[in-house]
Amino acid sequence: MDLAQFTGFLLVSVTLACTPGADWAYIISSALGKTSYRPAVWGLLSGYLVHTALLVCGIATLVASSPTLLMWLTAAGSIYLLWLGISTLRSAKRAKFFAPDTSTRFDPATGNLDSPPHPRDETGSPIAVLEKVRHQSPSKQFFKGSLTSGTNPKALLLYVALIPQYLDSSQKLPLSLQTGALGLTHFAVSVLVYFSVAMAAKALLRSRPLAARIVTLCSGIIMILLSLGLIYEQFFVA
Repeated sequence: MDLAQFTGFLLVSVTLACTPGADWAYIISSALGKTSYRPAVWGLLSGYLVHTALLVCGIATLVASSPTLLMWLTAAGSIYLLWLGISTLRSAKRAKFFAPDTSTRFDPATGNLDSPPHPRDETGSPIAVLEKVRHQSPSKQFFKGSLTSGTNPKALLLYVALIPQYLDSSQKLPLSLQTGALGLTHFAVSVLVYFSVAMAAKALLRSRPLAARIVTLCSGIIMILLSLGLIYEQFFVA
């Protein structure tokens, strides 16, 4: 593969990674939780490694060429994405708000121990902090992330449809190695984009409880709509 071909693939890869979808929705909802978002993001990224391995082994092409197998994969991925979307909606509804730290402090002006005033918003109400009621372990976050991308038939078909276009049989490098290199390139691009999305969501939304709750609700709705879209396309569109 020459430099121009690789540059073209890189541009397409960046564009796809920057396109909001189920992955983005899960990343943002994870970034707003009490626990670290890193296991969730690495879980999502591991799914791309799985797709790369399947494509190198030729299994992805076999799945894409088998309507029945692809149908069941779509059903499994859609049902899981639907469950994840509903869980995200429920977590937003169960989210509770608690006041910031009210521990006493020393006031040098008066020489007394005073409680710090609650920060207040423009309406005069104390500013609250969004807290997830349920605590998710890192392993659970990783597993949910890996299932989100690993069972996504759209991602599998994307690999099958996109990467072969950039393979060059005239090169000395075997096609399997070219496939693996392109798959890992998209993986590296996704690492940069996904962690940037997570850090931006955490920095911009965790200090804004109402915005965080709205984004969490939107993330759940996006997952549900995507899952229903997959089901409709696979089972109701001829």
